[in-house]
Amino acid sequence: MVYVVSDLHGSFDKFKRLLKEIKFNDNDVMYVLGDIVDYGEEPIELLCDLSMRYNVIPIVGDHDFRALKLLGELDKMLRGESTPDPEVIGAMTEWIQDGGQKTMEGFKALDEDMKEGVLEYLEDMSLYEEVEAGGKKYLLVHAGIADFDADTPLDDYMPEDFISEPADVERQLMDGVTMIVGHVPTYEIEGAEKGKIYHGEGAVAIDCGAAFGEPLACLCLDNGKEYYIYD
Repeated sequence: MVYVVSDLHGSFDKFKRLLKEIKFNDNDVMYVLGDIVDYGEEPIELLCDLSMRYNVIPIVGDHDFRALKLLGELDKMLRGESTPDPEVIGAMTEWIQDGGQKTMEGFKALDEDMKEGVLEYLEDMSLYEEVEAGGKKYLLVHAGIADFDADTPLDDYMPEDFISEPADVERQLMDGVTMIVGHVPTYEIEGAEKGKIYHGEGAVAIDCGAAFGEPLACLCLDNGKEYYIYD
């Protein structure tokens, strides 16, 4: 089976419970649509766990993208390879205020090899994935595609284009292709049911706000079945 989840945000316990709920096994594949880190209690533990799973494929989110940059800077400081830069310190302060404290603390507690592994895992995350399952075609991204042009190949977009601009879930971008997105909790989408996956005319939104007291949602692409893990 092919599954998609999004915006785990350090919700390691919910993720482990989800794997049990869907009976996830070596023959299955799961795509995580970004924002693995920040807000929750165990972002680095979750990140390390995912990095050991060959059949879990991460797609970068804006929080992961920021973590890669700032954890890289933090690592250099911890190694004594750079002195604190006021601009970097300012960015780290903003990050801490926006849910990054647990991510930073968890990273600092790792040994050198694991720090390197975390940075490599963040750097290697996909910008998007094209998937076929259940007889349908899907495009998996974190947020949307900024300034989308049907004549522009997906590989020509910048990383920021996939993580900065929320998708218009009522707009069909590609004929015959369903986009699946996270980034915006469904309780912020007009007409969506709080705590539930939202099926728009042009995209399916699966971030239900797991890090903010709402369920962790999972969608099986083979049969359309929805799963929800509650607190």
